[in-house]
Amino acid sequence: MLVHPQFDPIALRLGPVAIHWYGITYLIAFGLFLWLAGKRARMPQHVAVGWTRQDVDDVLFYGVLGVVLGGRLGYCLFYKPDYYLDHLAEVVAVWKGGMSFHGGLLGVLLGLYLFGRRRGRSFFEVSDLIAPCVPTGIAAVRLGNFINGELWGRQAPSDLPWAMIFPQANDPAGFARHPSQLYQAAGEGLLLFVVLWLYARKPRATGQISGVFMAGYGVLRFTAEYFREPDDFLKDFAVRTGLSMGQWLCVPMIIGGIAIFAWATRRNQRPAG
Repeated sequence: MLVHPQFDPIALRLGPVAIHWYGITYLIAFGLFLWLAGKRARMPQHVAVGWTRQDVDDVLFYGVLGVVLGGRLGYCLFYKPDYYLDHLAEVVAVWKGGMSFHGGLLGVLLGLYLFGRRRGRSFFEVSDLIAPCVPTGIAAVRLGNFINGELWGRQAPSDLPWAMIFPQANDPAGFARHPSQLYQAAGEGLLLFVVLWLYARKPRATGQISGVFMAGYGVLRFTAEYFREPDDFLKDFAVRTGLSMGQWLCVPMIIGGIAIFAWATRRNQRPAG
């Protein structure tokens, strides 16, 4: 069986300042977004409606705010509402960890709405442009989770070649687990990126690309949750409901994504990019 390499979570120290690998993966995620969104903005169907590189930079600004604020508030509300209601000062303590993808997604959606309203663009026109550029960032952050040795998977068969012992799990028996962070990086990250990028290369009806992203992420995350160990404080919830919190949060994404795709297909008679 493999053993998690136990990477030092701190990549670099500059005097009293410690630069963490997890923070670096977020910077990589934002850098990949700028590069990919810049390429999409130069596609003929987007140039024709006035997209520029400055627009991409501005979208990133709104997106970063949405990811940080929405991700933190989502974690507090979705996963530990009782605790944070009693410890309101810790809501802003992002350095202690605790971010929710689904909360970050809601924050980004709000940011896109505000950006579109300021620029006179529809919400789906904006979301269709950036949706294919998001999964690589998801992959980068999941690699950060793996480096930290956190969000490990459920117990795996001992003969699974890539089964891995995570010392951070403090398992008395030391059994091997699925490296679910890598599963998510490969599924929600790389696989979803390839599907979306290829699908979005041609002009599509407004809203279709966004629908594929939401439904695709929801399905892949829902599947990955079968291999991911629920947080200790949510294990009872998973036992009672039969699904993890992550899976319950994916259900509206899947339904919403399918509904958006169907609505866009009916509403648009001609591809609109």
